[in-house]
Amino acid sequence: MKLSRSMIAIGAIGALSVGVLAGCSSSANKDGSDSAESTAALTIAKPDGAITTESHNPFLGDSSASKYGYAKVIFEPLALVNPTGDLGTTPWLAESVEWNDDYTEVTIVPRSDVTWSDGEPFTADDIVFTFDMFLDGKLTDASGLNYQGATVDGDKVTLAFAASKYTAQARVLHTPIVPQHIWENIEDPNTDPLTEEGLVIGTGPYALSSWTTESVTLTENEDYWGGDLAVPELHYVSYGDNAALTTALASGEADWAQAFIPQIDASYLSVDEDNHFLVSPTPGAGTLFFNLQTKPFNDPALREALAWSIDRQAYVDVAREGASEPIWNVTGLGALLEDEIAPEFKDEEYAVDLDKAKQILADAGYTWKDDKLIDPDGEAVSFSVSVPSGWSDWNTEQALLAEELGEGLGIEVKVDQPDWGGWDAARQEGTFQAIIHWLEDTGNAYGLYTSTMDPKWIVDDKAQYNFGRFDDPVVTEALNTYANASSDEDRTAAVTVLQEAFVENIPAIPLGAHPLLGEFNTRNYVGWPSEDDQYASADPTQPGIVQILTNLESK
Repeated sequence: MKLSRSMIAIGAIGALSVGVLAGCSSSANKDGSDSAESTAALTIAKPDGAITTESHNPFLGDSSASKYGYAKVIFEPLALVNPTGDLGTTPWLAESVEWNDDYTEVTIVPRSDVTWSDGEPFTADDIVFTFDMFLDGKLTDASGLNYQGATVDGDKVTLAFAASKYTAQARVLHTPIVPQHIWENIEDPNTDPLTEEGLVIGTGPYALSSWTTESVTLTENEDYWGGDLAVPELHYVSYGDNAALTTALASGEADWAQAFIPQIDASYLSVDEDNHFLVSPTPGAGTLFFNLQTKPFNDPALREALAWSIDRQAYVDVAREGASEPIWNVTGLGALLEDEIAPEFKDEEYAVDLDKAKQILADAGYTWKDDKLIDPDGEAVSFSVSVPSGWSDWNTEQALLAEELGEGLGIEVKVDQPDWGGWDAARQEGTFQAIIHWLEDTGNAYGLYTSTMDPKWIVDDKAQYNFGRFDDPVVTEALNTYANASSDEDRTAAVTVLQEAFVENIPAIPLGAHPLLGEFNTRNYVGWPSEDDQYASADPTQPGIVQILTNLESK
C-alpha cells in the first residue's frame, strides 16, 4: 500500500472540492436558480434477497446499513485507501495523514469545514471519541486495531496502536467516524440499531430519508462539506439472486451494482451502449491452496510440476470470463505489486510447459502407467479440489483443473462442491486436499505471504489462513520484520526472504488477481472510474463510493 510516511497533502481532495464538487448540483442550485442538469436518482442494487431487519449501525456487519452498503455514504472515514489503481490514499475527513516510522502512530489533522448532518460541527473530539470506544470496550475491536489511546496537540490528533499498522492501514483509516454528541448517549454501540429518531447522523454526502423492507432512500446532504452533488437521491434495493439483479440492470430498473454476472456481454453490456462493466484488479488473488501435510502435496516436486501446468489465462478467460488478470510471476505477485518483486525474480515467470512439468516429475521418481501419473510409492496420483457449491467462477475453475491436469499430466482431479459449512470446517481443520480461496487483504506483498506461510493463523489447531500449515522459522521472522519494520530497507530485505521461500517451496499457486467489480450505466451521469482512471473501484460496497459520488457529473 503506497502510503508515504511524510505528510499526505490535501491537494487531491482540494482539487475535487473547487472543481468537480462545486460544479455539480441537483434540480436547483442552492441560490434557488434553475438547473438543466439531471435530477435522476441512482438505484444501487444487491442480489442478497430480502433484508428485513432495520439497523443503521455502521459497526455491525449484519446491519441493514452494512448489508446494503448505505452506511458508507452516511458515515465517512478519515481517508480513502484505493484498493486498486495506484493503491494510494486520499485524505477525506482528515486534511492530512502522517504515519510515524514504524507505523504504530498516525497523526491526523481533521478538516475544519465539516458539519454533521444535524448541523453540529465535526471536531477532533469526534475522532478521539470514536476510537476511544474501542479502548473503553464499549465497541468490539472487530478489525483488530489494538488501539492504545490518543493525544491532541493543537489541530493534530495522534492515534497510537500496540503494534505496527503498516499492513492494516486501510483498517485504521476506513474506520467510520461517528458524532460524540449522539453516540455518547448510546448505551451499547455493539447492538443498538440506531432506529430511534435523530440517531443516524453522519458527515457523508447523503442522509437517510426512508427505510422499508423493499428499499432504502437517501437524499442529498444539503450542507455536505464536499460541495453540491450531481445525484440528488440514492435508492438501495436487494434482489432475490444474480439473475434478477442482471435483469434489473439490463432494463435500467437498477443503475449500479457489484456482482459476478455470467455471460455479461450478452446479458448486460450488449443491451444498451450506456451499460458499463469495470474490473478493478487488487493485490489479492484467487489462489489454489494445498494441504502440505499429506500426500500428494507434501512433495514439492509435484507442486512445482503443477505450477508449470496450470493455465492461469484460462482461469481468467473461462472461469472469470475476463474479470481478472493472470498471475504468472514465480513470486505469486500480480501486476499491482510489481514494484515489490525482488530484482532476481522480475522476469521469472511460469508458463504452461508440460514437457518441463513432466521432466520435474520424472527427476523426482514419478512414472506413468496407462497414461496415469504414478508416484514414487507406486500409487496413482489423485486429489480433490474443494469449492462451495454455487460459487460459479471457482466451480468452473475446478472443471478446468480436472481437464488440464488429467490430460496434461495424468492426474485424477476430483471436483468437490460441499455446502459452505462443510467447506469451512475442512479448511480450518486441515482435512481437505486442495481448495481455492482468497488472500488476507493488506494492500501489499505481505497479504500473499502471510496467507500462505504464516503460522500465526493456526490457533487451537484451526486455520484462518495458511491452510497448508507451512512453518519455517526463517520465514516467520521475515514476515514479522516486514510487518513491523521502521525502514523501507528492512522491509525490502524481508520481502526478498519471503519471495525466495515462496519460489522454492510453492506452498500455493495464485491464479489471477482478485477483482472488485462494478456494473453501472451512463444514461444520466458521467465521471465514473474507468480502466484508464481507476481512482476508485466501481464497487458501490467499497468506502470509495463517496469519492465516486462526488466525482459524478450530469450528462
